[in-house]
Amino acid sequence: MKFHTRKWVKPEDLNANETLFGGRLLQWIDEEAALYTIIQLDNKRVVTKYMSDINFVSAAQQGDIVEIGIEVAKWGRTSITLSCEVRNKMTRQTIVSIDNITMVSLGEDGKPVAHGKTEIEYIKDRLKDSDD
Repeated sequence: MKFHTRKWVKPEDLNANETLFGGRLLQWIDEEAALYTIIQLDNKRVVTKYMSDINFVSAAQQGDIVEIGIEVAKWGRTSITLSCEVRNKMTRQTIVSIDNITMVSLGEDGKPVAHGKTEIEYIKDRLKDSDD
């Protein structure tokens, strides 16, 4: 799994127990999944369709640096299904894992549209193609 984003746990991210609020963490995960999907599908119009069970494994404290890892689990016709792990950057301890996050590609009309992708594509490879 590749870890793309790091977040610093600040006081405004804490719950009443003074650990990272789960809702804030899910917000970060949803944003990361959307950004990853936008880049992979080359489409700004994507939505989160589904998240499987969310397994909170350990807590993060104020001052911790967490990193969000995303990888493709499955390609669909109009969707991409991702798996996610969030871990403490320093200890590598898993904070949360999600097996399936389904993101859907939308057309201008807001309805699902086929994306035509079947494998991970890196921007550096797209740039090489445009130079030819």
